[in-house]
Amino acid sequence: MQFLVNVIDDGQAEAAGRTESASQAEMDAVDALNQRLGDSVVIAAGVSAPADAVVVDARGGGATTTPGLLGDPAEFVAGFWVMELPDAETALRVANEASVACNRKIELRPLR
Repeated sequence: MQFLVNVIDDGQAEAAGRTESASQAEMDAVDALNQRLGDSVVIAAGVSAPADAVVVDARGGGATTTPGLLGDPAEFVAGFWVMELPDAETALRVANEASVACNRKIELRPLR
């Protein structure tokens, strides 16, 4: 099974006066988690700051672009993993480990 594991910044970067979400200690902890997970990690990446986002809506024949995040930027996806794991129980355990390593909330979703 594959799972999307989103890292949610709910104010840590702003509180620390940073544009990047993670501190060096958090990045080191995430690197250690990635090493331990090995081949279970299909892809992992940090995501740029919310100010870099653009929402595109090309439905109905016309295209509009709006700078910034869709919705409330008080919480945003700061990074993600796609992981190949044997089951939902394992995914929940790994999400807990990721929350500790990132010092962030984690959103866990199975991929279809």
